[in-house]
Amino acid sequence: IWQHTLSKHQLNLNSHIDVLVSHFNLNYSVIESVCLQAKSLVNKTEENLNLSTSTINNPLWNICRQQARLNLDDLAQRVNSVADWDNLILPEKELNTLREIAIHVRQRSKVYESWGFISKSKSGLGISALFSGQSGTGKTMSAEVLGNTLNLDVYRIDLSSIVSKYIGETEKNLHRVFDVAEVGGAILLFDEADALFGKRSDVKDSHDRYANMQVSYLLQKIESYRGLAILTTNLKTSIDPAFLRRLRFVVQFPFPDIAQREEIWKRMFPQKTPTEKLDFKKLSNLNVAGGNIRNIAINAAFLAAEANEPVMMKHILQAAKSEYVKLERPMTDNEVRGWI
Repeated sequence: IWQHTLSKHQLNLNSHIDVLVSHFNLNYSVIESVCLQAKSLVNKTEENLNLSTSTINNPLWNICRQQARLNLDDLAQRVNSVADWDNLILPEKELNTLREIAIHVRQRSKVYESWGFISKSKSGLGISALFSGQSGTGKTMSAEVLGNTLNLDVYRIDLSSIVSKYIGETEKNLHRVFDVAEVGGAILLFDEADALFGKRSDVKDSHDRYANMQVSYLLQKIESYRGLAILTTNLKTSIDPAFLRRLRFVVQFPFPDIAQREEIWKRMFPQKTPTEKLDFKKLSNLNVAGGNIRNIAINAAFLAAEANEPVMMKHILQAAKSEYVKLERPMTDNEVRGWI
């Protein structure tokens, strides 16, 4: 269908058509609409309609993404992916695992279909990962980075809101999400995996049997999904080891040490932000995760803007105190000694 429609509209995708066919599960009418939009777009910038692969690939890919959003936006929250690899301050081992995840998504069509590894797969072609770590350690940001790297949308699904006490409703909810997501191969980010994947106990009643059925159903959908599915948890030990074995990747997001916190602070303020005498070494004494550092930095920027001043240590101190109130934690003297 793709080859026929592209040819009809004098658009050339050459060998890269396999990537589109593998990733986007679009019907004929949608493919026709995509090609019409692509032709209209390139007509504005190119005289020759026999376009090179590199010229047409990005417009087609992005138009396919937009088509896939139409129904998924009603079922899940699309994450605004703005982070890149420079924003991630993680140990090299974890960074390498994230890079491997990107490789698996990018090369899935070649390895499974062109190279024949589909015959060797016992558990489906889905690519799954567990991101484990405290709140604010970079789980969602890493999903954003993968989305930007792969030029894919990221959708957040709160598992605790999908799980239903009524028999069959959880499966229906999950089926709707995966069925629509299959169209565009979006990255699915399932928050609160503990809601379903907690350690199993002995099956004592129908409720336990139903809970196990829900877990099995979700794992089956993840394993058969044509895209990347990420589960997040604040505590890896709360996840049943039997479930972990069925996931392809597990990434542990550690709480940042003082050197990592200093590096996070150094990268936190955009170049356009006016700053004055910020001491990143002293700021790193704040014993908080990267997500909290981001909150503090943004709040400090607003305080400085209101005072018509550059961002200074006094603004960060005020913002940090507000963040600690939210965290319901006391701020120690050692954390802010010598700030102002």
